[in-house]
Amino acid sequence: MSAKIIDGKAIAQSVRNRVKEDIAATKANFPFYNPHLAIVQVGNRQDSSIYVKMKDKAAQEVGIQITMEKLPESVSQSELLQKVKQLNDDYRIHGILVQMPLPDHIDETTVVETISYEKDVDGFHAINIGNMSKRTAEPLFLPCTPKGIIELLKSTGIDMCGKRAVVIGRSDIVGAPVASLLTSEDATVTLCHSKTENLESIVRDADIIVAAVGKTELVKGDWVKPGAVIIDVGTNAVPDATKKSGTRWVGDVEFEKAKEVAGAITPVPGGVGPMTVAMLMENTNNSAKRWLALSRQRSITPLPLHLKTPVPSDIDIARAQTPKMIDLLCKELGLMPTEYELYGTSKAKIDLSVLERLQHRKDGRYVVVTGITPTPLGEGKSTTTIGLVQALASHLNKSAFACVRQPSQGPTFGIKGGAAGGGYSQVIPMDDFNLHLTGDLHAVTAANNLLAAAIDARMFHENTQSDKALFNRLCPVRKGQRSFAPVMLKRLEKLGISKTNPNDLTEEEVRRFARLDIDPTTITWQRVLDTNDRFLRSITVGQATTEKGQERQTGFDITVASEVMAVLALATDLQDMRQRLGKMVIASSKQGEPITADDIGIGGALTVLMKDAIKPNLMQTLEGTPVLVHAGPFANIAHGNSSVLADKIALKLAGTDGVEGMEPGYVVTEAGFGADMGMEKFFDIKCRVSGLIPDAVVIVATVRALKMHGGAPEVVAGKPLPDAYTEENLEFLEKGCSNLAKHIENAKKFGVSVLVAINRFTSDTDAEMAMIRKLSLAAGADDAVACDHWARGGLGAVDLGKAVINACAKDKHFKFLYDLDSSIEDKINVICKEIYGADGVELSDLAKEKIATYTQQGFGDLPICMAKTQYSFSHDPNLKNVPTGFTVPIRDIRASVGAGFLYPLVGSMQTMPGLPTRPCFYDVDLDESGQVTGLF
Repeated sequence: MSAKIIDGKAIAQSVRNRVKEDIAATKANFPFYNPHLAIVQVGNRQDSSIYVKMKDKAAQEVGIQITMEKLPESVSQSELLQKVKQLNDDYRIHGILVQMPLPDHIDETTVVETISYEKDVDGFHAINIGNMSKRTAEPLFLPCTPKGIIELLKSTGIDMCGKRAVVIGRSDIVGAPVASLLTSEDATVTLCHSKTENLESIVRDADIIVAAVGKTELVKGDWVKPGAVIIDVGTNAVPDATKKSGTRWVGDVEFEKAKEVAGAITPVPGGVGPMTVAMLMENTNNSAKRWLALSRQRSITPLPLHLKTPVPSDIDIARAQTPKMIDLLCKELGLMPTEYELYGTSKAKIDLSVLERLQHRKDGRYVVVTGITPTPLGEGKSTTTIGLVQALASHLNKSAFACVRQPSQGPTFGIKGGAAGGGYSQVIPMDDFNLHLTGDLHAVTAANNLLAAAIDARMFHENTQSDKALFNRLCPVRKGQRSFAPVMLKRLEKLGISKTNPNDLTEEEVRRFARLDIDPTTITWQRVLDTNDRFLRSITVGQATTEKGQERQTGFDITVASEVMAVLALATDLQDMRQRLGKMVIASSKQGEPITADDIGIGGALTVLMKDAIKPNLMQTLEGTPVLVHAGPFANIAHGNSSVLADKIALKLAGTDGVEGMEPGYVVTEAGFGADMGMEKFFDIKCRVSGLIPDAVVIVATVRALKMHGGAPEVVAGKPLPDAYTEENLEFLEKGCSNLAKHIENAKKFGVSVLVAINRFTSDTDAEMAMIRKLSLAAGADDAVACDHWARGGLGAVDLGKAVINACAKDKHFKFLYDLDSSIEDKINVICKEIYGADGVELSDLAKEKIATYTQQGFGDLPICMAKTQYSFSHDPNLKNVPTGFTVPIRDIRASVGAGFLYPLVGSMQTMPGLPTRPCFYDVDLDESGQVTGLF
């Protein structure tokens, strides 16, 4: 009886059909699913080109995207390896195949080992081969031809368990891996090779024969045991005059005679060959599905806290906890290796490319933490932000991120100390968090001061040169050619000059282009320093004789008050930051036209200085949950919120793909100062820029702060707290809750859920907690929850976490406080009346003049960023609780055009703090082991 012919073509087609159907089914659930195979071909060997075309055709048939990388035969090994590494790093690529053979000057083993074993769909990486040979391991991929051989064997219905199998040939490509796979199927395997004695007798006992030695008809038909299954891998060319090509292909087995006794046999060709490509398609699809599954996994392993009573100092708590290695946290978050840069072992920068990879995801839940009107007793917004995230991630098993501002070194060494949270709810390492971090503030300082230097230099050169000399220096002749720098084309466009050749400009156009004519009295740009230095608030520059009498008054701001910092916080991508930096208005011309950074020609250079600072920084809480630390705009002058980009990245990492089994995570971001400041600016400025819609507001309050608003005795530094703060006093508390109620009322105007977090102290009583809750609910809060995360970490904020989850699940009807197309005065009025409770505003003559100027210059549709005291709803820090019957005086209005807002100045606002009599730096030092001490 003749053997059953194993039709490799038909079986391969069934495999391809299976893969095609699986890809289509997966796409139905995950529309963004796109299996992607990269094939690298070196040189133009005809056989290699044929094989590549076969793979390309099969991929198109099943729905796999192919990227072809054709390299010349002369390519160096290092260039080839670099190409492979690029493909390793490309998240869109799921499988990589380098077509063999390679030219003699390239080491094939090195190339194979360079391919990531996670994308090694050919299955020959040492890790995959090694795991295939281990009984306790599972390779990610099986080599395609050996895998196809097992598929062919299974198609015959043979039960391989216990059967005697002979593999002839021990190559790394077929023989050796087939022997391992047969062993895994519980066959008893004999691996034969050129040194094997008595090959014929061994074959005669075999139930399964796999011939892969490359010798024409080595296995004779009379060697075959009746009923044996034969897989012939050999492809040998023999002369045949009857064929047009003059040759025909035969295998390693004497086919015509073997088929008379065998139970099943593969033909040559048409047997094993088609299976190799089919298995490549299956491996690629399996790889893509594996990457899909990994992208949906979010598994943060919390760090345990060892709570102590009494609670130690912040730095002692931070020092006692060993942080996770930051690359481990990156992997837990699902970040690709190319999406983060390590800064030591505890900090990393996240690349913006993660937004492109996760663009298909729906954002996670978005929560902003704010507070009541600040008091000297503190409310604990940062501590609550961190404690809430620890509760969500470590105790409620949710994906949760904190997004906080980077602290300035001014207050760190001045009066405030560290800003990493407190107690058992902190960002660690807290010394890194407070000192330098990854250098973002230094980049802001450098960019700001480069622009300041450029302003003075430009005025100097314009005042000391003719139009022609100035133009010739701005557009010098180089190698016989004169051209405009790209940034200069922006100025030409602004001037309405369409010419692009400097030689074509008329004398009038040369004058208009070269002369900015900056009016020194209108310059708003100051130098900055990240240090509290009151003696730099007002300075005189240009006193050297070389400056030719061009003195002027200017000053320094603290770095976080720079518009560059506000731009960093509000930029939505690198190009957006470039445009914003270029649009920053630094002064007006003598003709009243706004002068921008791009007019000076510096927008591109500023972006270069800021190109790394735009990447958010990743750190962790005491419980090992993620914290994105990015930007730190002044909460008085600017909008006082962390960056849009940090929030966007966190929301995507915490987001979902819309398919069951992936619930949304939570992003908790903090807004500076009270809700009348940071929260209102978060909604009306940050949310407008980002397009992000918040789900809930958490307003932080303490019993002590509310009592102070309720008229409790003044707190004097260095003296014990009056009894009213440490003992139950419902009278002061009830009066002070009016402040909390006003903030709740304000938050509700934006159409989102509002929660109150009562940051509880040990001296607070249950009756006080009950009163705050009752009055909060009466004011419209969705819930009010007591929490003691300072003393217990995330465990102390579990109830708050549950309340946040419930609040975020409710319907929201978010709306802005005002329309951008309202007049500048109307927008100011809305904020002052609706949020502060003022009767109205009083505009100075200067403020009225500025409104007219900004409206004429086209800036009237920008949002408003009020610059006022944080210590009162009003302009007067001495008016506590909820003052009424006041009018807000607007003494000036300034423009941060690059950042994208106007900021009215209410009262006297310092943009450069001063050091107190006893600054915090007295306590900061290094101990004998080099550890930082004295931060708190």
